Amino acid sequence: MIGWLRGRLSAKTPPSLVIDVNGVGYECEAPMSTFYTLPATGSEVTLRTHLVVREDAHILYAFSTDEERRLFRGLLKVTGIGPKIALAILSGMSVDVFLRCIEAEDVAPLVRIPGVGRKTAERLLIDMRDRVRDLGDSHAAFAPHAPGETSAQHEAYSALLSLGYKPAEVTRLLKSVDEPNATTEELIRHALKSAAIS
Repeated sequence: MIGWLRGRLSAKTPPSLVIDVNGVGYECEAPMSTFYTLPATGSEVTLRTHLVVREDAHILYAFSTDEERRLFRGLLKVTGIGPKIALAILSGMSVDVFLRCIEAEDVAPLVRIPGVGRKTAERLLIDMRDRVRDLGDSHAAFAPHAPGETSAQHEAYSALLSLGYKPAEVTRLLKSVDEPNATTEELIRHALKSAAIS
């Protein structure tokens, strides 16, 4: 299994991109959420990958974060969801928004994604509910890494999850903390204070 690629971004035409790793061009498919974060062509890039082996092809999928790749892999375990629809879901919404849809059992945003009908959306709500909970319990498996997120924010996210808060709720609480240089302890303290008030 190819876990990640580090090299020069030589081409990007959604949904495909090519990474030159020591003279070997790896062609990958990636969701739009990853394309939004890519540097200019010719720049150095590191992407997480997932290899799908079919009878007629070996396809490498690339992601900018571990959270995107985990969600992609989780989606592939849902009956009727293949890589194409999984990529469409990641292109149509962030990991955080997907989490909120599952927790709120809201099919409306899901059915707006090309290729996802009402039956597929309802199956996603049922099949992903337990997976999201299990992955959420394993310390920020779906933690939303915004650009520029600090390690303190990531640690605070994990700590609040371990206290029993749901991922979407943790995200909301941490966003309410308006102190960019706060330590992990300060973030947790502010988030808990905010939870007590709300």
